[in-house]
Amino acid sequence: MEYLVIFFCFAITLHNLEEALWLPKWSQEASKFQKSVSPDEFHFAVIVITALAYLSAFCYLYIPQSDLAKWVFVGFLGSMILNAVFPHLIATILLKKYAPGLVTGLLLNIPINSLTLLHMFENDLLEWKELLFATIVVGIILLVLIPLLFKTGKKISPFSYTP
Repeated sequence: MEYLVIFFCFAITLHNLEEALWLPKWSQEASKFQKSVSPDEFHFAVIVITALAYLSAFCYLYIPQSDLAKWVFVGFLGSMILNAVFPHLIATILLKKYAPGLVTGLLLNIPINSLTLLHMFENDLLEWKELLFATIVVGIILLVLIPLLFKTGKKISPFSYTP
């Protein structure tokens, strides 16, 4: 299981790096799917989200008997699988323009996270209701957290000015 947790960290890091490099510029043109966001805002948010994903992974790895640690980790796994489809795949199809994060979402996040979940199911470490519940709860928390992180990133950026 340890290697799967490390692969999860690897996948989310590469996915978030892809987004960090190209999403702020893409967001300037893709207003239907992403409110325009500056590099400073996005970079702050993506660093915090990545750190939370790592924290969830290592808590699960080092405290595997904790249901909370398992649910948060599983919630991240499920949320990142969904994230590859919406918004990345849907935005790419509807806008007919590549949405940053699509390749790493489809080629890394979906297979690695699915393999991790499959391993957990096969070893009776997870039930479907737990996966569904954890994905919904963590997904909602992330959806609420991201705009707050954008605002915080904008406020603490040395290059932003708010009168």
